Amino acid sequence: MWLPFLNIFFIVFHTAFTLFNMTGWAFRKTRKWHLFTLLLTAGSWFILGIWFGWGYCACTDWHWQVREAMGIHDRSHSYIHFLLLKLTGKNFDTELVEKATLVIFLLCAVLSVWLNIRDWQQRRKQQKT
Repeated sequence: MWLPFLNIFFIVFHTAFTLFNMTGWAFRKTRKWHLFTLLLTAGSWFILGIWFGWGYCACTDWHWQVREAMGIHDRSHSYIHFLLLKLTGKNFDTELVEKATLVIFLLCAVLSVWLNIRDWQQRRKQQKT
């Protein structure tokens, strides 16, 4: 009973989280939260990744456990590869997907840090006047 609910929950939550990681930098009101979600993602990939493998994502791990308990065995190693496969039906090269994911993540991180610093400097400047 809980497994189908959890499967849908993870699809919705993880996809929304991923989309926010890609776009949250673009909106002034979400930039601080965006930086926080990027730090969570980086912590999972690079810190937990020390023990569980580079790019480890706890959310993906939990989702895969739910899907395996449901008898669904996915061919995807990463959540992004899984989404692309489900959305397009095309089995993209895993290495290409992982590299593209990293490049997009790093680009979004640079934009987020730069814009958060700029916003902070603008607020500081306004407080002085």
